[in-house]
Amino acid sequence: MRRLSLILLAFLAVMCRNAGPEPFPEVGEPYAITSGPEEHLLASYFGINSWSPDGRYVSVLEVNFSGRLAERTDTAIVALVDLADGNKLIPVSKTTCWNFQEAAMFHWLPWEDGMCAFNDCRDGHFVTVLLNWKTGEERIIPYPISAVDRNGEWAVSINYARLRLCRPDYGYAGPGQDARADEVWPDDDGLRLVNLKTGESKLILTVAQARDLMPRITKEDGLAYFCHTIISPNAKRIFFLARTVEDFRKQLETRGIVYNWDTVSLTVDVDGSNLRRCFPDGWKGSHFNWFDDETLAVTACWDAGDCWAHTIFKVGEEDKVRHIAPGIMDWDGHLIFSPNGKFLSTDGYWNKDRFRSWVLVRLEDEAIMPLGRFYVPEEYTEQYSRCDLHPRWRPDGTQLGFNSVHEGSRQVYLRDVKWR
Repeated sequence: MRRLSLILLAFLAVMCRNAGPEPFPEVGEPYAITSGPEEHLLASYFGINSWSPDGRYVSVLEVNFSGRLAERTDTAIVALVDLADGNKLIPVSKTTCWNFQEAAMFHWLPWEDGMCAFNDCRDGHFVTVLLNWKTGEERIIPYPISAVDRNGEWAVSINYARLRLCRPDYGYAGPGQDARADEVWPDDDGLRLVNLKTGESKLILTVAQARDLMPRITKEDGLAYFCHTIISPNAKRIFFLARTVEDFRKQLETRGIVYNWDTVSLTVDVDGSNLRRCFPDGWKGSHFNWFDDETLAVTACWDAGDCWAHTIFKVGEEDKVRHIAPGIMDWDGHLIFSPNGKFLSTDGYWNKDRFRSWVLVRLEDEAIMPLGRFYVPEEYTEQYSRCDLHPRWRPDGTQLGFNSVHEGSRQVYLRDVKWR
């Protein structure tokens, strides 16, 4: 009888635990895995995995300046941090195709031990370098990558020279691609799907084909372009931002930066079909992450107003948008799902006191756990070389990685995560 009672109590304890929300994980304090005198940043955009398949190495760039745009003569060192050997920095290559926001778009390719991919300029052209860092063998794909699927086979390529004209902090300097600066709506440029194993590629959607879904351009000195791509987990659909800029040359001449553009968020099948708007007019779109093969999280201007919101919706059900923690999470952040899909990590831009906030949101009940505030020295507020946290999860959920300048220089940090 006593044994039966103990079994019943254990069963009830389990049931009680299962009845409540998922506990927040324990997130440790940040610790640097790089150090000066040079500066370092994770080698890809936010949300992209930086850990090698075995979890031992983290991909970073090493750079020797800040405070301005990277020019075509500025070389960054592509390196790996060996977490099993005292955070030893291992240089594996170099690149002149990089920026302070997306770095060199480094991706691990799990189909071969030691294989990775990153953008560079070779023989005057923007390309993807496929490198086995353990053997030193290289292969060149004649298009730069903007996104890679989880299996490391398919990639999306965009025009980084055109992007340099409209969003200089995300493009690459130099004539490595034809920017088509005189074509507002090019019919031979847009999203290109590339097979990284075979090198085959196909232009799947041109800027001209998306014109009817994109913001209007009413002035002559304008450009329309695609940027910020991400492939769904099943590699069947692509999310991307489509933008138009009016008077981009005048903006550069008068203020030195492009400060005014309009945006729509789009998805398309990998064969270029089924092009869809994610939101009504005016909702724009900024940051993004796939949850599963159909579900996306995107920051957007809620109801076409002035308030940025964290939203979740399914492709095909774009009229059923969930607004995450309204009134609390109404800001633009780099939002990423935790590997178990139950939490959303998101960091924001600095406030008037130059502190960045970072939080973890439990999706079940929209409870929020602060992950800290990070100071931004004034010298790192320059538009083109700013240091966003740009967090990303280790695939097994046991660490978070991010960039920061809160200790005085741009370095890469990790935080250990323990799930309860």
